[in-house]
Amino acid sequence: MLLDNFTKSGDETKSNVIKLLIADDHEMVLDIARMYLDQQSDMAVTTASSATEAFEVFLTHGPFDIVLLDYQMPGMNGLKGLAKMLELCGGSAPVGIITGHATRHLMDEVLAAGGAGVISKAQPINSLTNSIRFIHAGEIYMPLDLLKQHSEMKVVSKSPLSGRETTVLKLLGDGNKNKQIAAALGLSEGTVKMHVMSICKKLKATNRTHAVVLARNTGLL
Repeated sequence: MLLDNFTKSGDETKSNVIKLLIADDHEMVLDIARMYLDQQSDMAVTTASSATEAFEVFLTHGPFDIVLLDYQMPGMNGLKGLAKMLELCGGSAPVGIITGHATRHLMDEVLAAGGAGVISKAQPINSLTNSIRFIHAGEIYMPLDLLKQHSEMKVVSKSPLSGRETTVLKLLGDGNKNKQIAAALGLSEGTVKMHVMSICKKLKATNRTHAVVLARNTGLL
C-alpha cells in the first residue's frame, strides 16, 4: 500500500467529479496543483511522486478519469512510462504529459503514442483547470503558444495527397467525423474511411488526429 507515500484530496464519491491522478517528482508542483485544484468543486486529486508510484496508485486506487504524468520524473524512461500507463488504463482514461519544456517534437511523439496531449508547466495556473476539463471532454490538448510559435516557422511542402484527400484532410482538421465528411462530399462512409487510411499512410501518421497535426506542421493545413 502507498497510503503513506501519496496524497489524495477531494470527495471521490461526488457525482460529476473528475478523478485526477497527477504524478510529478517535484513536491512544490504537486503542492501548487493540490492547492489550486482542491478549490474546484468538480475535481478530486490524487498525487504520486514517480512513474512507478503512479502505476501502483492507479492499480490500487483507480480507476481515474484523467492521468497526467511528468515527462522527466523517475521511472518514465522517455515515453515508455506513458505507454505503460495507457496499457494500464486500457482506454478507460486519457493520459497526458506535463512538462516544463514543451516542444513540437514532444507533442508529436505523445500524440503518436496515443497520449491526450501536453500541458506546459509554463502556462498560468488558472489555465490548468481548463486544460484538464478539455482533456476530460475527450479532446487533445496542446499549448496554444507552442502552436502559434510553430505556425510562424512552418514551411509549406509539396503535398503527397490527391485533391480529394486534401479536401477530406481539411474536413478532418475542422473536427468532422467520417459520417459528416461523407454527407458533405456525397460519399459513402466506407469511401471516406479509405481516404482517411490513405492520408494516414501517406503522411506516416498513426491515426487521424496525428495526421492533422502532421499536416499542420508541414503547412498542408
